[in-house]
Amino acid sequence: MSKQALRSKRETRWKRLKRDKWLYILLLPGLLYFLIFKYVPMWGILLAFKNYQPYIGFWKSEWVGFEHFKVFFQNPDFFMLLRNTLVLSLYNLIFFFPAPIILALLLNEIRRALFKRTIQTLIYVPHFISMVIVASLTYVFLTTEGGMVNEFLYAFTGRKIDFLASPDWFRPLIILQTIWKECGWGTIIFLAALAGVDMEQYEAAIVDGASRWRQLWHITLPSIRSTIVILLILRMGTILDNGFEQIYLMMNALNRQVAEVFDTYVYALGITQGAFSYSTAVGLFKSVIGVILVLGSNWLAKKSGESGLY
Repeated sequence: MSKQALRSKRETRWKRLKRDKWLYILLLPGLLYFLIFKYVPMWGILLAFKNYQPYIGFWKSEWVGFEHFKVFFQNPDFFMLLRNTLVLSLYNLIFFFPAPIILALLLNEIRRALFKRTIQTLIYVPHFISMVIVASLTYVFLTTEGGMVNEFLYAFTGRKIDFLASPDWFRPLIILQTIWKECGWGTIIFLAALAGVDMEQYEAAIVDGASRWRQLWHITLPSIRSTIVILLILRMGTILDNGFEQIYLMMNALNRQVAEVFDTYVYALGITQGAFSYSTAVGLFKSVIGVILVLGSNWLAKKSGESGLY
């Protein structure tokens, strides 16, 4: 490329920047947010490779390499933590992930606008309720000391079930809480995708004699398939994140064997015991697995003919 062409290209780029300067100024706060709160803190990853001692500081702390990772993988609790985390994530994928899709499809079939908006408002409300309140409501309903559910069971069966302390009931309770709290909020994206479906396709299907089920299967679901795939890829990136607050509030000494996950383990070591480097190594392990799963699921999606994330 000649010097004249390069100069002309630079001038064109500068004119474009000058023309859209206010758009770039509007973009600046978002860029600063990600730079300050997302990228700069990544420097703290180096803690995973140091034996960090607060009283001597970050730079003077001893470099230990992968020692914390070796200790973590050789820890007898590692496979217990991995099992508990993966089982909860699998339950979320099986039961929670499809729930907003199904609910959005049901809402899309409602033709009365006022009735539809009322239902949407009611199912959005739990998203704004603190997890502390959700755990408290669960305790009030399920406790053996006057809980409504147990009082009802006792009246009809003559016995009570200790839902809150039983390891068998811990995972179902976590999934039910998640569905109740987040299912309605999760429908927003799918309802937006459904709003973009061409209505002429439904009209043509009705002319051809297609039933509501056929319209759903051959028009509605294919139209939102790309949205489902993208959200599934993003969900794979958080497969080792089960949410610290919810698990911590529902965990007790009797169900700890099935309740302890990486998030609560990091809290117990990093905050209560001051093992900052070790807990950072555990967090880095989770992040690396998340990145691998996102890249792998995106690759599979593209191989299957979907657009993927990028």
